[in-house]
Amino acid sequence: MSPANVAQLNGFRIVISGASGLLGTALGARLTQAGAIVRRLRRAAAVAPPDIAWLPDSGFLDANELEGLDAIVNLAGERIDRRWTAGQKRAIRESRVTSTSLLARSIAELRRPPRVFLSASAIGIYGDRGDEVLDEASAPGTGFLASTVIDWEEAAGAARRAGSRVVLLRSGVVLSPAGGALARMLLPFKLGLGGPIGSGRQWMSWMGLSDWISAVLFLLSSNRIDGPVNAVAPNAVPNVEFTRTLARVLRRPALLRLPAWAIGLLFGEMGRTTLLGSQRVLPMRLTSAGFEFATPKLEEALRAELAKKKS
Repeated sequence: MSPANVAQLNGFRIVISGASGLLGTALGARLTQAGAIVRRLRRAAAVAPPDIAWLPDSGFLDANELEGLDAIVNLAGERIDRRWTAGQKRAIRESRVTSTSLLARSIAELRRPPRVFLSASAIGIYGDRGDEVLDEASAPGTGFLASTVIDWEEAAGAARRAGSRVVLLRSGVVLSPAGGALARMLLPFKLGLGGPIGSGRQWMSWMGLSDWISAVLFLLSSNRIDGPVNAVAPNAVPNVEFTRTLARVLRRPALLRLPAWAIGLLFGEMGRTTLLGSQRVLPMRLTSAGFEFATPKLEEALRAELAKKKS
């Protein structure tokens, strides 16, 4: 992202939901560094300013607190990496759809809606697609995650009808040693216990955290992009290549393959969907808009993100 784009965010008034998570914390810090005025939505009946109280499950949010904003970034959502019981599935869906719907309906009540509503989404919308190359024009897939993401994205519709530019950020695996998939992989790989999952042929679409943050800033400052945007690097890799590359960066072997049957036994539907599913996704809208990746190749992204942990 160019310095000119960053400069456009100086003085921007932005609210972030999901601000205490990995992505929200990192994004809030970067926006503040860029000179933006950042406020955070907190799940509580009352909070101290400048935070804003909301309770999505009960529909509580004072829309007046959103008046005059430049942007809202919605990152709220239950983790998907726990076994999917019926209750967990309901929490995953409702934490996304209900919160997004509340924000979009609140935007529709404003005299001056924010210029942009950037709402989290996921490449899970494409389902398990094998070797098929996917971009934002690809049709949705099937299954629990795909149907959840479809409803999640549709929940933002009221904000678009109110006049806000709506960006649906379809993120893949965001790489950071501070949390998420990479953080969970580090210990077993450092112990020499890492290796491919299942056949290892399933595609992984990833993005370094630094590039993910830069992409969000790019999308906030660009008035030309709306609708779905794939937040992934341009070089998806098969799982076997991902594990070999991580092992090489950590200077450890990656010989212990975790068979597909064990994934099903240990994690059920969640594991079969998220660990064995294949999504080969391209960031066509980012690249066509001129966004430049700092680390477009997996090894350089892993080295850059892991270096942050040491510093």
